[in-house]
Amino acid sequence: MCGRYIVTDTSPDLAAMFDVEHEGDNLPEPSYNIKPTEQIPIVLESAKTGTVVRRLESARWSLVPGFATEIKSPYPTFNARAETAAEKPTFKTSVASRRALIPATGYFEWHTVGTVKTPYFVHSDDGMPLAFAGLYAWWKNPALAADDPARWLLSATILTTDAQGPLQQIHERIPVTLSEEWWDQWLDPHTVGDHDLVTAAVESSREVAEELRFYEVAPVIGNGPELIEPVAARPAGEAAGDYQN
Repeated sequence: MCGRYIVTDTSPDLAAMFDVEHEGDNLPEPSYNIKPTEQIPIVLESAKTGTVVRRLESARWSLVPGFATEIKSPYPTFNARAETAAEKPTFKTSVASRRALIPATGYFEWHTVGTVKTPYFVHSDDGMPLAFAGLYAWWKNPALAADDPARWLLSATILTTDAQGPLQQIHERIPVTLSEEWWDQWLDPHTVGDHDLVTAAVESSREVAEELRFYEVAPVIGNGPELIEPVAARPAGEAAGDYQN
């Protein structure tokens, strides 16, 4: 978790919601089925000129650390475990100074029993967008010329933590979802991030997670609003019904 999610808001809508001052180029369109390595919208703050600017940018969903020699990684990097992110070489530089918010309308999760995987859609109780705690990194592609605009790649990952409350019924991990009160602190480029900051962010996210709702959906195939339509209610006593909320 989290391996698929959706963003139904347009870039201008996201810019307004997150008080963005600068919108980047080639921002992705809304999508009902975002997969790892695809482009996603992220919110970050930069302070190169001394003035902090909040930006909405397009990033590859699967973090490529600055020290990587190629874009492909031998292990998945679309998620980062909050418990170890501050110590892992792949993520610790980003924890220190490159933290992001990753907007989402909701996400998909699969409950597994034996070989059967049942998809669920997880969302806020009021329909408002979520803000996942994320990390980002810039990677310079050594195979491209110095003047190639594609030489620098922006990528990102979503922090996850152990599930608590009703969400434990479908999966043991959940994304770290931040309340609006935490957005400024998480993004602030002048705050040096460490394990304590991540732990505090996780603890603050527990209340948000308790308010999330979920329901069963059909197999997640394609890309359209039908993916988040709930399946027909099952007869009383069937196992899948126990996980609807």
